[in-house]
Amino acid sequence: MAPPGASPVARAEAFVWLTARVLEQRRFAYHFLGGSPDAVETALAAYRGEDGGYGHALDPDLRGPVSQPHHTAHALRVLDEIGRCADRRTELVCRYLTAVSTPEGALPALHPASGRWPAAPWFPAPPGGPGAAAAGSLLTTGPVVGLLHRNAVWHAWLFRATDFCWAAIDALVRAGRPHPYEVEAAVAFLDGAPDRARAEAAADRLGRVVREQRLAVLDPERAAAPATGPAPHDGPGPFPCFPHDFVRTPDSLARAWFTDAELDRSLDHLAAAQQEDGGWPLRRAAWAPGTALEGRPVATVEALLTLRAHGRCSPSTDPPHPV
Repeated sequence: MAPPGASPVARAEAFVWLTARVLEQRRFAYHFLGGSPDAVETALAAYRGEDGGYGHALDPDLRGPVSQPHHTAHALRVLDEIGRCADRRTELVCRYLTAVSTPEGALPALHPASGRWPAAPWFPAPPGGPGAAAAGSLLTTGPVVGLLHRNAVWHAWLFRATDFCWAAIDALVRAGRPHPYEVEAAVAFLDGAPDRARAEAAADRLGRVVREQRLAVLDPERAAAPATGPAPHDGPGPFPCFPHDFVRTPDSLARAWFTDAELDRSLDHLAAAQQEDGGWPLRRAAWAPGTALEGRPVATVEALLTLRAHGRCSPSTDPPHPV
């Protein structure tokens, strides 16, 4: 445990070394202890499959060895964090994305072989029967396309996938009641889309829907009362979403959706959620003991990165010793 009075980062460090997988240890060390990006990439490579995708429960809520679009989106976020979301690495990933795409050029929520492996109940059922076609999902496609565009990656797969994302976001706005998870995926796409004027216009329309439908909890004291809309998949509804869930960084297009006071309250709430052991809690139901243990360090690293992006983890509070 960290000593009394330790900074939030130092408290989180004690939690990470005590509980985290190697990947989260390496990510924490890179971001807060001067660690090597090579070490992060080496740890991430353990989850990569021969097909160029990522599996092996990279997201602890989705088990099994098979490569998944959801895991691959997570892997690209990690590579983006360390400045390595390009070159030969991304070429191999794009081959995998091409191979698993749906007829409309998008990514499915789950690989058809997922039914063999345990998964959290909020993931959709994989398509049934041999040859059953999976539907494209903005939840997986949006973050992947946004990251690749933001890193100036160009690949044939991106053309149809980008068109899918634009159409899916337009459909969300027309429907008028999107799911918060879908809004997060839309923001991830819009923040990286190369057509900035179109992205800004789409974000403005989407933000009006978020406000009208109360999809973000603006008063953390009432976190149990958001209108979160219908779930995009079968299973339990989502955790409450706050402004910081949409505004991961200050330069996000979603920043314009919230006042300074609303975002400050949201970030205060995130900072206060750090628990006595130094980690952040899971904000979804724990459906298996092992996944809860693996998931909290992931949540902890991501909470710290959000706080740091908004100036809430100053360099002066970081532990002094490098790794």
